[in-house]
Amino acid sequence: MDANSAASESILTRVRNTVGILSESGMLNPGFLLATVGSARHWGMTMITGFAASAARRPSAVGLMDDLGSLTFGEIHNRTNAIAHGLTAAGLRPRQGVGILCRNHRGFVEATVGAMKAGGDALFLNTGFAGPQLGEVLDREGTDIIIYDEEFAELVEEHGGKRQRILAWQEGATAEPTLESLIKTNSFADPTPPEKPARATILTSGTTGTPKGARREKQSAGLGALVGILELLPLRVEATTVIAAPTFHAWGLAHLLMGATLSSTLVMRRKFDPEGTLAAIQESRAQNLAVVPVMMQRILALPLATIKKYDTSTLRVVAASGSALPGELALRWMDTFGDNLHNFYGSTEVAQASIATPKDLREAPGTAGRPPKGTTVRILDNDGKPVPVGVTGRIFVGNNGQFDGYTGGGGKQIIDGLMSIGDVGHFDAEGRLYVEGRDDEMIISGGENVFPIEVENLLADHPAIADVGVIGVADEEFGQRLKAFVVLRPGQQLGEEAAKDYVKSHLARYKVPREVVFLDEIPRNATGKVLKRVLKEWK
Repeated sequence: MDANSAASESILTRVRNTVGILSESGMLNPGFLLATVGSARHWGMTMITGFAASAARRPSAVGLMDDLGSLTFGEIHNRTNAIAHGLTAAGLRPRQGVGILCRNHRGFVEATVGAMKAGGDALFLNTGFAGPQLGEVLDREGTDIIIYDEEFAELVEEHGGKRQRILAWQEGATAEPTLESLIKTNSFADPTPPEKPARATILTSGTTGTPKGARREKQSAGLGALVGILELLPLRVEATTVIAAPTFHAWGLAHLLMGATLSSTLVMRRKFDPEGTLAAIQESRAQNLAVVPVMMQRILALPLATIKKYDTSTLRVVAASGSALPGELALRWMDTFGDNLHNFYGSTEVAQASIATPKDLREAPGTAGRPPKGTTVRILDNDGKPVPVGVTGRIFVGNNGQFDGYTGGGGKQIIDGLMSIGDVGHFDAEGRLYVEGRDDEMIISGGENVFPIEVENLLADHPAIADVGVIGVADEEFGQRLKAFVVLRPGQQLGEEAAKDYVKSHLARYKVPREVVFLDEIPRNATGKVLKRVLKEWK
């Protein structure tokens, strides 16, 4: 076979694979394709597209279920049209900022889609913000309107400035403007699409400082990236997805976007409850569940009798991301709920990097999996050169989902088109990626490189330990040393020396924490990441 024939065969193989994946997902249905293309032409490739296409194709189908009940795709479309008209009448202009401070419910979806139909740029605000953080982010991002839940009223009053305010969720009567009042007093007719599609800004986790705004002009990574994800994360058209992960964060938002694109019924609850999540799965007969690892821990902490009360046999895909999977959590989950766990590794800045399938997690529980098609991952040394298999280096990622830079200026280092994700890790001989920690969290203790995450994962496996966080602190003798913070399980006892001995029996001596502090709770953000900056302030 000559070179041209081989190239043609390669292209033909890729096309066949793509068609096969799209066909299996249900996306090659003619009605689905026509509605999606028509919506994209009208609205552009934004967060609006999937909801509008679903409304055109199956307006009477349930698109969203939350604490207030159900909405069809047609109702979501009409209600967000009315919100768009209301926001425009209230003075919102294209490319003005709309801050959304909402938990997981219809108000988050409707505020986002309605604002973007009016041309407003959506800014997703962390529901765990302290007042100064909220004020700083609103000022930095140039936010003109803030749409929020009533529980944050005091926060918004003190730190929201003189911005126009609209309530998305309230418990009783209010004199404040609400999304419902906009819906009741404005037309359901389609608004004129903005000349330039609106943008969405996601904030970084802010585990080590003030969150940054990650700007994206395009909100779709393209068909190739979607096919690559669907090959390893087998989501299907018209399935039902429980989104437990917070939707203001990139992971929850990704499932909102993918769910809308696939005409999925989205199930949301304002606040995460472990048993309530199992009940929602049973009630909705959900095929998909989007979580962050700390939610998995809290579900598995339920008594086995409680877990067995609920039928979760319909679950095909449990998609976890947002923070590292600690210890043997993947195996404990699959032993309890079946081999349905998929671990998604990425970041707000680079989108997807790798996906671990249930098979990967069975064979290598600590792996982050393999890069999906359309994504390139390389491990580079400090000089930007590739390192051999098994050697630790900095992780760089290339795909069509990279962000355009931080809203306050700056971005991530790029080498040969690949963007730094900010972590270090290595590949094994099977092509599986392992993440060893943040490149800025590595400490040098007595001349040895140490990553806190390795010790965190080990301590998380101790039967007496419910939660753990490990940081590096200054040390006069060794330069730096590890300090562990531990939460014990109810009724369990473990002393500081016993905890150190446990680490010493499994890892090298220089990885043993010099100090172990016992807390009632490890400070974490909404996606479960340990707030290391808070631990560093602990005296």
